[in-house]
Amino acid sequence: LHAVNDPLSLQSAVALVVDQDTGEVLFDKNSQAVLPIASISKLMTAMVVLDAQLPMSEMLEISEADVDTERNTRSRLSTGTRLSRGELLQLALMSSENRAAHALGRNYPGGMPAFVEQMNRKAREIGMSSSSFIEPTGLSSQNVSNARDLATLVRTASKYPLIREYSTASALTVDTGYRTVSYRNTNRLVGNPDWDIELQKTGYISEAGNCVVMQTRIDGRPVVLVLLDARARMARVGDAQRIRHWLERATRAGVDVGGTGAHKVSAQRALQASRDS
Repeated sequence: LHAVNDPLSLQSAVALVVDQDTGEVLFDKNSQAVLPIASISKLMTAMVVLDAQLPMSEMLEISEADVDTERNTRSRLSTGTRLSRGELLQLALMSSENRAAHALGRNYPGGMPAFVEQMNRKAREIGMSSSSFIEPTGLSSQNVSNARDLATLVRTASKYPLIREYSTASALTVDTGYRTVSYRNTNRLVGNPDWDIELQKTGYISEAGNCVVMQTRIDGRPVVLVLLDARARMARVGDAQRIRHWLERATRAGVDVGGTGAHKVSAQRALQASRDS
């Protein structure tokens, strides 16, 4: 997939830009390829939790069952830590806290099997036909999707105010009972004055590469941006910047990359037109 050339010379193997309001594709690179999606999975986790209308104030405890024994990822949430469901949800979305996400699934009515079943049911309900989930964190490479489905996921998740709020929060400090721990957003673009991000989620495992999905506004136009399998963490940031600059230049040059029929132009032509303006 990395061998596929694109006019923006992106580092991500997969890229998709979609008009948030119309669903129209503005840029497409390997959008049908099914890949592991890492912590992007947590957007589905959040929707399933919120759909269940469970009390956000209920205190949940991190247990040994929430410890990652497959990849041995680190966590600052020690076993025995008690936090509210709302705090765990924010840590999962904002800081990609894996034990937080796992605890949310484990404390779902019917336990983890029921939670995973509902993740897949929700995916089918919203039209994510190329997606499959086996756990809530994204640590498993068997959590897979493609960019088209993930654009649908983002557009659906954006209807949940708490997902928008928690995923774009800059920081959160929690009292674990043992100490006070401060967390920051894993997306470096959150808080950047050049960006207007309304929802986001980052992800990384070795099989998925560096990933990010965002709902943002570029020159006032609401778009969904999906970037998968970048080889370096900062590459996904650089790719997002390239896409934003390309769309801004095209818009200001009067090039309608989202038109139809005779008015629709390719990314290559839009890039050239914006350079010529």
